[in-house]
Amino acid sequence: MPELPEVETIARGVNERVRGDRIVHAWFDGHREPFKTPAAKQAKGLEGRVLLSVHRTGKHVVCELGSDARQRKENAPPPAPPNAQWIVHLGMTGRLLVTTPEAPVAAHTHARLGLASGRELRFVDPRRFGRLEFRDLGRDQPFTASGADPLTIAQEPFAALFRDRRLSIKAALLNQTLLSGVGNIYADESLFHAGIRPRRSAGRLTKSELERLRLALRQVLEHAIRLGGSSVSDYVDADGVRGFFQLEHCVYLRTGLPCRRCQTAIRRILLAGRGTHFCPSCQR
Repeated sequence: MPELPEVETIARGVNERVRGDRIVHAWFDGHREPFKTPAAKQAKGLEGRVLLSVHRTGKHVVCELGSDARQRKENAPPPAPPNAQWIVHLGMTGRLLVTTPEAPVAAHTHARLGLASGRELRFVDPRRFGRLEFRDLGRDQPFTASGADPLTIAQEPFAALFRDRRLSIKAALLNQTLLSGVGNIYADESLFHAGIRPRRSAGRLTKSELERLRLALRQVLEHAIRLGGSSVSDYVDADGVRGFFQLEHCVYLRTGLPCRRCQTAIRRILLAGRGTHFCPSCQR
């Protein structure tokens, strides 16, 4: 499943290419699984709207929609705030691509938004675990993530998330109600860089260990974003290009290979229902 760096990369790429464009028509296929909002309601709500901006919230891509794309001029009133949102969750294999109408339509394409510029925004998802949702902000609340953002959370709020929790620190990192966007790849990589074993109880970590983890988590996520995310399965960015961070993984999917720091063989265990990778020497 795409995690925070992959979703952030996609959101930035889509925003760069379609910000200010108007949705002329919207097509959705007949599969019900991807549609948290019925397809007909999405099409009606999207057509004619302007893509004011596209950003990441947790593991979701959020398109802020409005009715006017004009830029603010000197002494002119500020532009109206968004009046709707289109929310994309990529699931396990979802892709959000910016292309042209002439480009071949991939199998399992569930949505095509035709834009005034001549581009198309397409949602492709072979396994149909992704979700598409439309919110009219005149009636609905704006979308928010269930947990804190690991890129911006401060030291004390981060430590407070894990205080008195008996579950393992790996399981805590995967809990989206605590931190939004962290999945298996970046939990393993961040724990390695912080020197913390994944089995350790979250509530027993010291203040200094938690701060080391917070900083490692942010550093790993930011570096992964710079490299376009990790392409270990189906993930590609808004242009269909694979990421490169998987080339720098220190533990994830490196079972039996030598640690990049100490040469000890990387181990894999099952923890919180997920394959978990760590160095038995570097992580304590």
